[in-house]
Amino acid sequence: QVQLVESGGGLVQAGGSLRLSCTASGSIFNINTMGWYRQAPGNQRELVAAFDRGGNTKYQDSVKGRFTISRDDAKTTVFLQMSSLEPEDTAVYYCYAGVVTTYPRYLDVWGQGTLVTVSS
Repeated sequence: QVQLVESGGGLVQAGGSLRLSCTASGSIFNINTMGWYRQAPGNQRELVAAFDRGGNTKYQDSVKGRFTISRDDAKTTVFLQMSSLEPEDTAVYYCYAGVVTTYPRYLDVWGQGTLVTVSS
C-alpha cells in the first residue's frame, strides 16, 4: 500500500500565495513521477505541475511563471508554491504519484485532494 497525504490548501485573496505539500509513504521502491493535478467544478482533472521520470518539471501553460514545483532530497515529498493566485485557480488540487512498490508492482496513486479557493 502507498498513501499520499496532502496539506496546505485554503482560502486566499487574488494575488496571494499558498504552498501545498504532499508526502508519499508505504511500500515504495521508487517514485517514477509525482506532481499536482486540479479539478474545478464542472471541469475535467488537469495537470498543474509535475516531475517526470527523468526529474524534469512540466507545467500547465496557465501557471507558468506563477507556480513552482519542488521536492525534497528523498523525492517522497513534493511542494507546489503558488503565487499571484487568480480566481481561475480555484479547484481541488490532487497529488499524484506513479510508484513502483516493493512487491514489485506499479501503482497510480492519488491523494484525497485539498481545496484551494481564490477570492476576487
